[in-house]
Amino acid sequence: MRRTQTSAVASDYNIQRTVDLYASVSGRDLGGVSKDIRRIIADAEKNLPKGTTIVLRGQVESMRTSFIGLGLGLAGAIVLVYLLMAVNFQSWLDPLIIITALPGALAGILWMLFVTQTTLSVPALMGAIMCIGVATANSILLVTFANERREEEPDLSPLDAALDAGFTRLRPVLMTALAMVIGLLPMSLGLGEGGEQNAPSAGP
Repeated sequence: MRRTQTSAVASDYNIQRTVDLYASVSGRDLGGVSKDIRRIIADAEKNLPKGTTIVLRGQVESMRTSFIGLGLGLAGAIVLVYLLMAVNFQSWLDPLIIITALPGALAGILWMLFVTQTTLSVPALMGAIMCIGVATANSILLVTFANERREEEPDLSPLDAALDAGFTRLRPVLMTALAMVIGLLPMSLGLGEGGEQNAPSAGP
C-alpha cells in the first residue's frame, strides 16, 4: 500500500473516466472562442497517450446543432415555398423570379450584421428568416401585379409590366418594410432586462 492523490469527484462519460475542465466566455462570442479552442485541441491531440481523447461539449455543441437545424430548415422552407408558389401561380418561372429577391435580402442582412457588429447566432438567424419572409411577400406582390397588368393589356411587354408594378406597388412595399422596422426597433435596441439576448433577432 502507498499514499497517493486523486480527484475528489470521479466523472464518467460513455462508460469512460473523464476529467472535466469548465470555462466560460467573457468579452467574445462563443463561436470565435470555440474555433480557437478547437485549434488548441487539434494541436494537443498529436501528443495524447493511446486511448485518450479530448471532447468539446456544452453550449458549443448546442450551438452547432442549432445552426445545422436552422440551416436545413431554411433550405427546406425555400424549397417548400417555391413548390407552393408554383402550384399557386401555375408556373415554374414566376416562383423563380420571386425567389431571386432572396439574395438581395441576404446581402442586406449581412450588411446590417456587419454595421451593428452583431455576431452570427441563433437569434440572428431567426431574424434573418423573418426578413426573408417579408422580402418574399413583397416580391409576390410585385409579380402578381405585373401578371395582372399583362392580362389587362396583352401587348404590354414584361419589362414595362415590371416597371409599372414597381412604381405602383412601391408604397405598399415601403409601408410593409417600415411597419416591420418600427415594430422591431425596441427589440433591436435591447431595452429592458434581458433585452440584449433578443436584440440580434431584430438586427437583420
